[in-house]
Amino acid sequence: MIHSAAVLSFVDVSLRRGSRALLTGVSFTLHAGEKLGVVGDNGSGKSTLLAAVTGELAPDTGNVQMPSGSIVAHVAQERVADERPAIEHVLDGDTELRALEAALDRARGDGDGVREAALHADLEAADAYRARSRAARLLVGLGFAPEDGDRPLSAFSGGYRVRLDLARALMRRSDLLLLDEPTNHLDLDAVLWLEEWLRDYRGTLVVISHDREFLDPVVGRIAHLRDGKVFLYTGNYSAFERQRAEEITLSHRLAERQQREAARIRAFVDRFRYKASKARQAQSRLKALARMEQVVPAHVDSPLSFAFPEPRRLPNPLLALDRADAGYDPAHPVITRARLAIAPGDRIGLLGANGAGKSTLMRVLAGELAPLAGARETPAHLAIGYFAQHQVEQLDLQATGLVHLLREAPELREQEARDYLGGFGFPLERAQQAVATLSGGEKARLTLALILRRGPNLLLLDEPTNHLDLEMRRALGVALQGYEGGLVLVSHDRHLLRLVADTLWVVADGRVGPWDGDLDDYAEWLRARRRPSEDPGAGREPERDARARRRERAEQRQALAPLRAEVKRLERELQTLGARGAEIESRLADPAIYDATRRDDLTALLREQGDLRNLLDTVETRWLEASEALERESSAD
Repeated sequence: MIHSAAVLSFVDVSLRRGSRALLTGVSFTLHAGEKLGVVGDNGSGKSTLLAAVTGELAPDTGNVQMPSGSIVAHVAQERVADERPAIEHVLDGDTELRALEAALDRARGDGDGVREAALHADLEAADAYRARSRAARLLVGLGFAPEDGDRPLSAFSGGYRVRLDLARALMRRSDLLLLDEPTNHLDLDAVLWLEEWLRDYRGTLVVISHDREFLDPVVGRIAHLRDGKVFLYTGNYSAFERQRAEEITLSHRLAERQQREAARIRAFVDRFRYKASKARQAQSRLKALARMEQVVPAHVDSPLSFAFPEPRRLPNPLLALDRADAGYDPAHPVITRARLAIAPGDRIGLLGANGAGKSTLMRVLAGELAPLAGARETPAHLAIGYFAQHQVEQLDLQATGLVHLLREAPELREQEARDYLGGFGFPLERAQQAVATLSGGEKARLTLALILRRGPNLLLLDEPTNHLDLEMRRALGVALQGYEGGLVLVSHDRHLLRLVADTLWVVADGRVGPWDGDLDDYAEWLRARRRPSEDPGAGREPERDARARRRERAEQRQALAPLRAEVKRLERELQTLGARGAEIESRLADPAIYDATRRDDLTALLREQGDLRNLLDTVETRWLEASEALERESSAD
């Protein structure tokens, strides 16, 4: 018997898929309003856990319990592609609305005026007359244009049908909402919108996700699936990661490897820190690197570990566009007059709404699509590594991963090829399986492994983390720290963007240009652009509520003002110290400083460099602490 406040209980549940036992002896309870993030390696049983809740899979032992009458919403697995308008498909998610509408049609057909009047009252109580507006808001939030609601389902691609099914699940008034990797087919704008929607969701949520920055503001508990068990942690993903690190550290396991990995990350931080004065996004990257160092113990037992081969040559620039138009129709280019240059060491995060032209620009950069006008300029010895979904789809389904690699690099001995694939999470038995039997995440990993083996000097990564689990995302982020070439990254994974991108570009309104800010600034800019249009057909907010909301925001800004001022002051100090550090490094790189007649100058420079590093450590620590305090206070409000 479950407690009256409980929404979902697993009682000694064991689950298997086919002959394989995935989970044994699982017991936990979720109460009303709780939001649980489910994480774990691919194949650990996350989707199986949700299948037990929906009834798709019966437990071998134990029980999954919910109060009678519970309404559960989840994204349907079957893709529908008929001629009905998209908005009608979304409205189907509100089963209460559809049931009342059907009953009203029957009452009208029977000429039952009393029943018809009662049903109109029920529809009013169910807020049915705003249902179409709610559905339209969901569609706009998930990246559809206002006119898309009237288009037939068959007119949308597979990825957009997944978004429509997600909108349909969100449309349902549920007690329990189950989401399995909801961000996989979304761009960053839609991810940010979904994050806000789920934060405001009043029911109980269970969400599987490999996107840590999506999980952090949404969930308050984490279920970590490992070794056939479910381990529960209080807090968001970052809190889980810290707790997991403490568990492993206290167990004294892998201490030597922990130290090596921490030293490796520290080297990235030290090498990068003097460059961090370039932009606010560079400061975000420095903060992400420092946090990565703190949680090294939580990941030292991961089998995923790889590095990029050093590019043979690094021409400068690696690639340039001069007044280039990008698109498919010369009369209607998607992007116009793009001017940009990519140099070795550039790490660029490419942002923009779905349909703005990010992938089109990436295809032009990759040489897969010629500019409609202008020029794409490339030097000799340019070697591009381009990852996009169509690369994954072009794998030979009948060949094994090992065969793919040996085709790419016939000079490798078979054992060397096996070792290389092992670093990407392919033990021998998986490396020798046909690609057709691999999961989406494994195919993406194999594609990355093949691209990286070629030793590119320019990496173009278009949503590389789709279907990748958290450990593989982290391994990719670590590997990218040591990459010496140029990088352009499109991703809805904000953690990866913070970790590897020094600068941001935005594609918007047919143009591409640098973004003078970080990802948080970009998210706020998106919210400001979205406010006037995100609620088509809805009425205005009552003026008294609007005044109260403005007052609350003003009070919040006033309360956080001292912290914001301290963070900005420390950022300015870091920029000053970083600039001086870069100047010292430049002077020490001059061979003339090592002349015997300039020994005093050299000694003074080295002493100043040591003092500067100590001061930089102190200021950097204070900046990190102040930034984290500001984030905590902001999220609490």
